[in-house]
Amino acid sequence: MKSVSEPAMPRVGVPPARRRAVLVAAVAVWLYMPNRALALVNKARAAIKTVAPFDAATWASLLRQGPRPAAYVFTTTYCSTCPDAFDKLHAAVVASRQQVELAAVVMDVQGEHALTHARHYQGATRIYAFDGFEPEIRQAVDPKWRNVTPYVVLIGRSGTVQRTIGPPDAAMLKAWLS
Repeated sequence: MKSVSEPAMPRVGVPPARRRAVLVAAVAVWLYMPNRALALVNKARAAIKTVAPFDAATWASLLRQGPRPAAYVFTTTYCSTCPDAFDKLHAAVVASRQQVELAAVVMDVQGEHALTHARHYQGATRIYAFDGFEPEIRQAVDPKWRNVTPYVVLIGRSGTVQRTIGPPDAAMLKAWLS
């Protein structure tokens, strides 16, 4: 502790040129990072401009020859918990730094109308919309599924299939992405 009578330690000055360089670097980072993040968000929004139809035969095709690993989040326009489940899944995919098919399957609108709900699924690689008789399509996906959303299906690299209602837990994600 210093007493009032002690002189202050001499201050070692930072040269003004160095101070300006540090300040300029800090401002550049401050300006660049939000713009970079905004560009990535806008890129994700602009990436999906079409909706793929999802009928009773689509699921069999995806299981047989679809991308791996892949996650399909079955959702409806009125599902309040679906965007949150999708966001948690998207965060896990981003953290894994792997190329993963991450699709939202909107069950209660057809065709391009699903794009009006795409803002809830930022980061999706594809958006599907049910095209046909909904109970038949649901039956093709999983006969035990009782139309509760969000219904998430994870397909691993080897083709293993895991299903859950709501966001997958950590153990499921680890098994899926390994």
